[in-house]
Amino acid sequence: MIDIIQGLQQRNPTLGSYVLVLRSDSRARDPSDPARLCAEAEAWIAEKTPGARLSQETVLIAPYPGGMPAERSVSVMAFKDAMQLAAFATAWTAEPEPDDEPTPEAE
Repeated sequence: MIDIIQGLQQRNPTLGSYVLVLRSDSRARDPSDPARLCAEAEAWIAEKTPGARLSQETVLIAPYPGGMPAERSVSVMAFKDAMQLAAFATAWTAEPEPDDEPTPEAE
C-alpha cells in the first residue's frame, strides 16, 4: 500500500502528504456513483475535516508480487493533516458497530 500511495503522490503532488485510498466497497462512497462520496460522508467531512477532498487517480498496480503492473483507477481522499486523515479513517473505514441487541436479562 505504501508503494501505491507514493506512486499517487508522485503522479499528483497536489494530493499532499496525507492521503487514503478508498476501497471499492467503502461505505463512504455513494452506492449509485462510486466516484462520489455519499451524502452522509460529505456532511461529515464538511463538519469534521474541512478542505478534505476526493480525487479519482490512476496508478500502476501489480495484481500479485512479480506480476505485470496495470493501470487502475482508484478513489483517493486527500487531507490537510494527519489528524484529519485519522479522524476520517476511524469514522469511515472501520466496520460499523452493530446496533445494541437487548439481552434476555434486560427484558
